[in-house]
Amino acid sequence: MAGRINHEDVQSIKERASLEDVVREHVNLRGAGVGTLKGLCPFHDEKTPSFTVRSTVGYYHCFGCGEGGDVIDFVTKVDHLTFTEAVERLADRLGIALRYEESGPGGARSGPHVPVGQRTRLMEAHRVAEEFFHHALVESTEALSARLFLHEKGFNGEHAAAFMVGYSPLAGQALTDHLRDKGFTDEELVISGLSARGSRGPYDRFRGRVMWPIRSITGDTVGFGARRLYDDDKIAAKYLNTAETPIYKKTGVLYGLDLAKKAIATQRRAVIVEGYTDVMAAHLSGVQTAVATCGTAFGSDHISILRRMLRDEPGRAPARVIFTFDGDAAGQKAAMKAFEQDQRWSAQSFVAVAANGQDPNDLWQREGGEAVRALVDSAQPMFEFAVRTTIAPYDLSLAQERVQAMRAVAHILVGVKDPSLRPEYIRDVAGWMGIDPQSLTVEVRRASQADVEQQRRLDQRQQQTASGTDSAGRPTPTPSTNGMPQLPATLPAPDLTDPVQLAERNLLQVGLQYPLAIVAEDMEELPSAQFRAPMHQAVWHALREAGGVLAAAEMSARSWTQAVLEQTPPAVRQLVHELAVAPLPTRLDPASGLPRTAYVDSLVVSIQLAGLEHQIAQTLGQAQRAQQGTPEARRLSEDLMQLQREHAALKDRTT
Repeated sequence: MAGRINHEDVQSIKERASLEDVVREHVNLRGAGVGTLKGLCPFHDEKTPSFTVRSTVGYYHCFGCGEGGDVIDFVTKVDHLTFTEAVERLADRLGIALRYEESGPGGARSGPHVPVGQRTRLMEAHRVAEEFFHHALVESTEALSARLFLHEKGFNGEHAAAFMVGYSPLAGQALTDHLRDKGFTDEELVISGLSARGSRGPYDRFRGRVMWPIRSITGDTVGFGARRLYDDDKIAAKYLNTAETPIYKKTGVLYGLDLAKKAIATQRRAVIVEGYTDVMAAHLSGVQTAVATCGTAFGSDHISILRRMLRDEPGRAPARVIFTFDGDAAGQKAAMKAFEQDQRWSAQSFVAVAANGQDPNDLWQREGGEAVRALVDSAQPMFEFAVRTTIAPYDLSLAQERVQAMRAVAHILVGVKDPSLRPEYIRDVAGWMGIDPQSLTVEVRRASQADVEQQRRLDQRQQQTASGTDSAGRPTPTPSTNGMPQLPATLPAPDLTDPVQLAERNLLQVGLQYPLAIVAEDMEELPSAQFRAPMHQAVWHALREAGGVLAAAEMSARSWTQAVLEQTPPAVRQLVHELAVAPLPTRLDPASGLPRTAYVDSLVVSIQLAGLEHQIAQTLGQAQRAQQGTPEARRLSEDLMQLQREHAALKDRTT
């Protein structure tokens, strides 16, 4: 199975991909100074441009919402892709054959995952197939049964065209021959999953079925879902999906996501329905956030896809994920399976089931779009649905079954994300069951204690096998490889109302954008500890660890920024992206070379003065506390005089 993409290939893509060209596909950019472009941010609504791109450096940053990074970061965020997907997309664009580091019985090895250009060829084959199927639906006499099927579902020709629904002819080689005529090889047709290999050569995988194109999040057709029409169909399954191919993985796609992604990201709401026609009906009803799985249960891969789009992160206002299920036993089973995944979300999960068990397509057809929207808006919390489904099999009029029901729901209550809400939930559940809340509270405590004990034993086993623990069994702080202690995940933002911290920021901008304007000795002799803001300390440390001015002189602007990022702790990398593109309050000549400018000199001196003033204050306090006449008091007095002389000399440089 393919592993991590070769690091050299990733670096090659960063160097060869034009950030400006990629961004211009989404943003109207205008010049904003030497080497700088600005436009309206694609990641949040704004009226005044704050999205800044510096092509020579290869980085962008939005000063409105804080998003920033390189070309891979941009593709990842704007198209809601994983890192690997974004790299592969750019590789296809550039014609680069990626190498993947794979591990197996023989150890790590590198080799091409998908031959260069093959991914593009396979997607093009699917695009041609999509047009072929749709044309067959509209024009073919044979497709009458497919048109009748769609008509019975409430869809007309306009609806079919909007979703490019099609029909696969019964003849065994109609699509295969069409694709051959378009220049595709038999090998490509088999690899794509559009054709299967037979004793007489390739033949159509899909025959005599209604066809729905399944698209990637970026809108490329990568597979098909096919619904049986004829009783004599040799394939018994009502629905048949494309087999997994180099461009299609059924757990990694959601039908309708290419249409829904913008609404999902904007509304921070996703509606999960069960079938292709349900997605069509929901979108036609105005529920633009509807998606469906493709022949598989909703699972962790689907959650990962939607979490990226919903910005489903702790600390944010919770997003909403609404599942619609049929009211039958199968629908309830599917809902409970979804509930098992509930703890993977920060979002609030809901379930919508129509009173008479209708799915969204039936509801749209019989009662109209307003009824579908009302169904989604009336969704009940997943927790309540799970509890009511769990206690439904028990006869609560019998004492023994009431106890069994309490024990069954106790573990659900223990799993409530916010413990402060648990007492309210216990009262609600006790009311639904008609029991004393105190009795249910006792059962919840027992279940909680059992879970805590189980977790304690698990943690104990993990501690015993972990390295680097102190005498109390707690992990000790671990320094990073470059000597900078690891920083917490969040750090206080620099206070730019403080003139010293503002000077620190401006010096860091110079160090990233115009490093040759700083004297090498200044960078070497100014310790990061003299910076007031912890985030500024980390960036200055990274500039020095990347080799400082002498190393920057041998690199391109893009390579220099990348070298600094590699030395920067994860918690501070976003600040580096920002500083690499932020405009300076004065103009520096990129080709100024080594001579120090008065502006840069003033920044260095401001930080050094502030550091000396801090040392003077500390030394003065120690001297006042020391006993007069002692060697310690004399030493502190000499240190204080030396610091004051250094301070005076620095002050002279500012006049």
